[in-house]
Amino acid sequence: MCFCVSPDGNINNMSSNNNNGVRPYWWIVRQSRHKPKSELHIKRMRDLSEKDKQKGLNCMTDFEKVIDFENMYRAYRKAKSGKGYKKSSAKFGAMALDAINRLISQLSDRTYRISKYNEFKVYEPKERIIQTTSFKDKVVQHSLCDNVLLPKMQRIFLYDNAAGQKGKGTLFALDRLSFHMKAFYRKYGCNGYILKCDILKFFYNISHEQLKDIVEYYFSYDPDICWLCNLFIDSTEGKGIPLGNQINQGFALLYLDGMDKLIVRELGIEYYGRYMDDFYLMHPSKEYLKYCLEAITEFLITLGLELNGKTQIFPFKSGVNYLGFHTYVASGGKVIRKLKNQNKRNAQKKYLRMAKLVVNGKLPIEKFDTSYGAWKNHISHGNCYNLGMAMDTKINQILRR
Repeated sequence: MCFCVSPDGNINNMSSNNNNGVRPYWWIVRQSRHKPKSELHIKRMRDLSEKDKQKGLNCMTDFEKVIDFENMYRAYRKAKSGKGYKKSSAKFGAMALDAINRLISQLSDRTYRISKYNEFKVYEPKERIIQTTSFKDKVVQHSLCDNVLLPKMQRIFLYDNAAGQKGKGTLFALDRLSFHMKAFYRKYGCNGYILKCDILKFFYNISHEQLKDIVEYYFSYDPDICWLCNLFIDSTEGKGIPLGNQINQGFALLYLDGMDKLIVRELGIEYYGRYMDDFYLMHPSKEYLKYCLEAITEFLITLGLELNGKTQIFPFKSGVNYLGFHTYVASGGKVIRKLKNQNKRNAQKKYLRMAKLVVNGKLPIEKFDTSYGAWKNHISHGNCYNLGMAMDTKINQILRR
């Protein structure tokens, strides 16, 4: 029989029935493998509470989901995250719970009003006027979009509507283009055409009345949601909705949803994709694409929109410019994605200038590395290895790295 001495001097013969008052070593090991019942109980109760919470949300109206305190608090945290220190968010955050309750009260009795917009310009990739709302309005937008608008829109949108949705974006849109080009090549070879379309000043020409009609069509069952959406739509005067607002990104996607369904369901286009106001159609017949172009033009007129001068029909073998890349099918069916020449020149000019500012002490090296690293990550999604290496060489010569 095996004996061992415990730390307090008692002899333990490794038997669970010993009279020495000491548990055997194997018994302690066996017991330690299992979580205490209290922890399992807590986890089980937490899982049940999450299920009950989801059941409660499913019983709410859409507007009740927007003004639910937990959803509003989550929207506040989301609006605050990644923004650094700003006076407006700090002021709201100083009394966040009271501020959220005040917003809920204002929304409930329809006394909520949108504050004046902040306006500024951006110059990359082209000059645009950006208008952003105050922090409290961002909180309301997040709650409305995350809990009602986007979940509803994702159910009604076509799969190849690629912008502004969870799990989608520019890379998704580019990958779908590659998928369509491969599929088209397997079926028709290079014997076909691509209709590439772009809408003239899309955000600036959206009709408020048309947009409100579309929102009411999808959300007529909840008048409070329609009221809140209309409040944001009419928050600026005249035609157009501001760039820079989360809710307006969703409205812009919804505004052209009818066009998506016209192209795919009525015109029968199998190879189609859209990222906001930039879209393409592929078909073996050039004449049929001309017919599609006429139908699209007529539909857009009903929305107060028109296509710009960049809209053209190209031979499939020439490829297409889409979201900053030129994509084409090489011999053998391989899809090649290269950065557009204009984008190459712009990037070279920008980063060589920034590198010289770093050398002269006018720009922190950390800021340069962040911006340049983001660009390198962007081009890594294309066949741009040689371009990246050439840029690295030029940058390192200036920085003497």
